[in-house]
Amino acid sequence: MAKILITEDEDSLRTFVARALRLDGHETEEAADGAEGLEKLKAGGYDLLLSDIRMPVMDGIELAHQAHLTCPGMKILLMTGYAEQRERADDLMEKIVDVVAKPFALPDIRKAVARALAA
Repeated sequence: MAKILITEDEDSLRTFVARALRLDGHETEEAADGAEGLEKLKAGGYDLLLSDIRMPVMDGIELAHQAHLTCPGMKILLMTGYAEQRERADDLMEKIVDVVAKPFALPDIRKAVARALAA
């Protein structure tokens, strides 16, 4: 299974998603903002970055750009509850697999992660 970094500033959602992905057999690590996520990415070894777009310190758009430079082979999947944030991710489409709309049900995020890892 995959090693996944979940970067999300909402604690309950981050924990919820991490738990669901661990039930699928994945190894997960968590970060509360983009800067913390980037530090963890620099340690390496991740197969997938699952990140919210709207976060304090460093948003998911900047994190995705930095992640692509730091870990060029890693898959990137973004999440957002804001339509305008999804549009901001359009310039990343060659670097990311997809943008998942929030709110989502557990089966939705699990399927999105499976698709991202298979891409």
